[in-house]
Amino acid sequence: MKQAQTWTGKHWITGENIAVTVEGSRVVVVEPAEPAHLTADRWIAPGLIDVQLNGIGGFDLNDADMTVETVRQVVRTLHRGGVTRFCPTVVTGTRERMLRCLRTIAEACEADPQVDYAVIGIHVEGPFIALEDGPRGAHNRKWVRDPDWQEFMAWNEAAGGRICKVTLAPEKPGAVSFYKQLRQLGIVGSIGHTAATEEQIQAAVEAGATMSTHLGNGAHPYIKRHPNYIWAQLADDRLWAGLIPDGFHLPMSTLKVMIRTKGRKAILTSDAVHLAGMPPGRYRTHINDDVVLEADGFLHLAATPDILAGSATPLHIGLQRAAAAGICSFGEAINMATLHPAELLGLAGDGVGTIRPGSPADFILYEQSPDSGWTLLKTVSCGETVYSSSVVREEAEDETIKDEGGNSL
Repeated sequence: MKQAQTWTGKHWITGENIAVTVEGSRVVVVEPAEPAHLTADRWIAPGLIDVQLNGIGGFDLNDADMTVETVRQVVRTLHRGGVTRFCPTVVTGTRERMLRCLRTIAEACEADPQVDYAVIGIHVEGPFIALEDGPRGAHNRKWVRDPDWQEFMAWNEAAGGRICKVTLAPEKPGAVSFYKQLRQLGIVGSIGHTAATEEQIQAAVEAGATMSTHLGNGAHPYIKRHPNYIWAQLADDRLWAGLIPDGFHLPMSTLKVMIRTKGRKAILTSDAVHLAGMPPGRYRTHINDDVVLEADGFLHLAATPDILAGSATPLHIGLQRAAAAGICSFGEAINMATLHPAELLGLAGDGVGTIRPGSPADFILYEQSPDSGWTLLKTVSCGETVYSSSVVREEAEDETIKDEGGNSL
């Protein structure tokens, strides 16, 4: 006899009370919830998708000494923040280190079905980026190089064909043909860490670029007011925009304008590094030497305080900050970290990024306060509860087990 589980909560957008019934790893029924089954002020939403994550909670996906267990721990940490799918990001480094990191992520996917499910695909950010200070961001100058398709093929072989996104600068020699080849393979070509002209950005889009990596960052601290490479990407309706809502990478006023401009093509992502969730202090990293994590979460290069060193803010906190700033509702923030990335990566047709009959049973249960603060109660992935907070454990479970006929057991 097959058993079904039902979770209830308020719909993340409409606020309507719904009951979500799951069989196996799929949603089978979404219907109005019976009042007797409701828990006050409990909400339900799709599991979050983070399209750019370098590490979290002290676990670094770019450490030459990373192991399969490192990747497992990243997935477990993400579950505690409501992220059920993500793109591990391997950044600019030596050929040897990048290949080793890609190979280890692939090995983790092969060794652990939960990791394999969580990893949508691997994002490679660099090393084919601008060499100059500012656009290069925190990437180490000595490892920056020109696009090399043979190197990409070696990456993808090491990754077991799992690369789904590559960030490079359009002005680099051979970048346009590189974008064309990525498109032919169905891989997202993204513009980032660039000082390109408008014409170079347009050429990249024509060749197949479909996204801007952390738009507004990886840039000069001061640029010509217009035209410039930020306006050019913001104005092109063909480009999706990854946006970091931590409050440091983009002022909230800038984030608001970018979200309003990009609309359905705005994606909220963390760009979190392994220092996310770690105590404040000065740290030495293998990528960019000394960095400083301030008490408020601002992470920057020690030698150049106006150059950020990635984000120390997990995605679920970034969503809260965007909503609290009045830029969007909390439900809209969730859509920008669920449905929108699923659409970018071609997963929405399978129901990823939403909750509907037939969609994967990936969702979160949470409580929300009037100030847009929220408490994550549960994370469900493939129909299994992969995280449950102490608040839930102390209460009666909100899940109902049913038999094939829909009768409660």
